[in-house]
Amino acid sequence: MNLPLETVPEPSAFQLWLVQLWEGTLAWLLAAGENVIHVVLTVVICVVIAFVLRLLIRRIVHRIVDRAKSKANVDDTQALERSPLADMRLVQRTRTLGTILQNIVNVAVAIVALVLITNRLAPDLVGSLTLLTAAIGAGLGFGAQNIVKDVLNGLFIVAEDQIGIGDMVDMGLATGVVEYVAVRITHVRDVNGTLWYVRNGEVTRIGNMSQGWARAIVDIGVPVDADVPAVEAALLEAAQGLAKDNKWRTRIIERPEVWGLESMSGEALVIRVVMKTRATAMDDVARELRMRLKDAVEKLDLAVPSLESVIPDGVAGARRVRGANPPRTRPNAVTGVPPAARGIWRKKNPKQQPEPPEETE
Repeated sequence: MNLPLETVPEPSAFQLWLVQLWEGTLAWLLAAGENVIHVVLTVVICVVIAFVLRLLIRRIVHRIVDRAKSKANVDDTQALERSPLADMRLVQRTRTLGTILQNIVNVAVAIVALVLITNRLAPDLVGSLTLLTAAIGAGLGFGAQNIVKDVLNGLFIVAEDQIGIGDMVDMGLATGVVEYVAVRITHVRDVNGTLWYVRNGEVTRIGNMSQGWARAIVDIGVPVDADVPAVEAALLEAAQGLAKDNKWRTRIIERPEVWGLESMSGEALVIRVVMKTRATAMDDVARELRMRLKDAVEKLDLAVPSLESVIPDGVAGARRVRGANPPRTRPNAVTGVPPAARGIWRKKNPKQQPEPPEETE
């Protein structure tokens, strides 16, 4: 006996719509979940990469700084001022470059993360972003030339160690102490406390007064009837006493010199005394030197018509770089005189030639 098969009623249109709605919602939730997971993973990976790169840069900077400190046998960076200047410059340049590299890492990782997220959420938008980037690049090439110039010039300024934080500089546009160096601008604080923002692209020359050494130059006037050699000896003795002082000898590089009679007039004879110092200690040494020179002249019962520090510039400054020690050169050969023979081919003096031995029968 055959039993009748149960017939399944066909779903209604409303039920089909509900099923399609549920399947569409589920597919959208799955796609959204995948996108969210992808975005979160992208952000996390970029943050981790940025953290690792920043940590690596920081470790390299600390290692270089610690090596400079251990080489100079100091514990504080400020104490490097008494150590060789190259160590202090190395620390400043390393820290500045480390800050710039960290900023570059932050910007690069942020851009990469933005592109990856955009590629995941809206793949068609990446092509538009490419065209937009090309348009922005063309716009920067024409309208933002100054920014590009500032950044490139700033990178060369830092990489070539032209200036560093704490340097006393003359940048043409501003003169003072460098407080901050970036790839686009440099902060310079002048003696009045004004903070100048100098664009690196506008800097055409830099005078760094903190690198290498400095020279304290003091012109002291004495009466026209003074004994110049005796005055020079007294001034040199006073300057040498300053150089031997325990408080000042670490700031003085070379022995002081008396360059002699610089100028004379109807009122005074001007004698110049110079002392080579560390770049950061020139002003302090010059003040103490002026005081000791004044006392030395007064001990000779002489009046001091004038006493001032001078900074030769221009042609005068270029001629006086060597000061009282001009470079030694070989004399020019005199025409018509044969050069003297040297070595084993030099002729013997006939007066010094030994007499021939006497003949014996």
